[in-house]
Amino acid sequence: MLLRDDAFKDKVALVTGGGTGLGLEISRGLLRHGAKAVVVASRSTEHHERIREEAAAFDGAVESIALDVREPDRVDEAFRGVAERHGSLDVMVANAAGNFVVPSMRLKSKGWKAVIDIALSGSFYSCQSAGRIMKKQGGGSIVTIGTTYAWTGMPGVVHSAAAKAGVLAMTRTLAVEWAPLNIRVNNVAPGPFHSDGAEQNLWPDPEIKKRIEDAVPLKRFATTEEVTDAVLYLASDAASYVTGECVVVDGGAWLGQGLGH
Repeated sequence: MLLRDDAFKDKVALVTGGGTGLGLEISRGLLRHGAKAVVVASRSTEHHERIREEAAAFDGAVESIALDVREPDRVDEAFRGVAERHGSLDVMVANAAGNFVVPSMRLKSKGWKAVIDIALSGSFYSCQSAGRIMKKQGGGSIVTIGTTYAWTGMPGVVHSAAAKAGVLAMTRTLAVEWAPLNIRVNNVAPGPFHSDGAEQNLWPDPEIKKRIEDAVPLKRFATTEEVTDAVLYLASDAASYVTGECVVVDGGAWLGQGLGH
């Protein structure tokens, strides 16, 4: 990553779903690049011990909070509390999500609602609460996490695809609406990347995993570090003139392989 080591110096960042998988790597990256405080928020704090222990190697502090992003009043209260305790909220990464593979004709309304509530509604509540704080302080940076199948579609994930398509539309809408407030809102859309959650929920069978890898022009999955690099860039002042953008990190997969493959 070519960001300066102090790219987030004096910045306070909050990452929803920040204790595992991609969220954990984003939290680490913010610490590595000098964040004054990184607030890790998720429904359970039992996964936060790892990042709290790692924080000892950095100057920044890690705060762990229990938060269900489906509860807008609780989100607003938690975000305001962060700003009060740390003096600001400069970066917010809306990473919390839920997903599982199921044929659309067998998807129950409860499963549809659960994914939409977390991935779409939860992302909006997080952005809205962060935006209110950032408006008062004169600006900030928000990064939402999307996926390429939001526009390509993919069998078995209609609930997640619909939610993430909404997240992308929301991101671009907020970017335009909040630009006069000096609040940047961008999106990172990963293709397949290595994480325990994805392994269990999306490609539990090695044969399925191999088939997905073969469909990627670069013939491999991304690492969480590679996806994190895009998030950190957009969150940082290095992207100070970038807003409403969707950065795709998928090895060229959504473009297809062409007639010669």
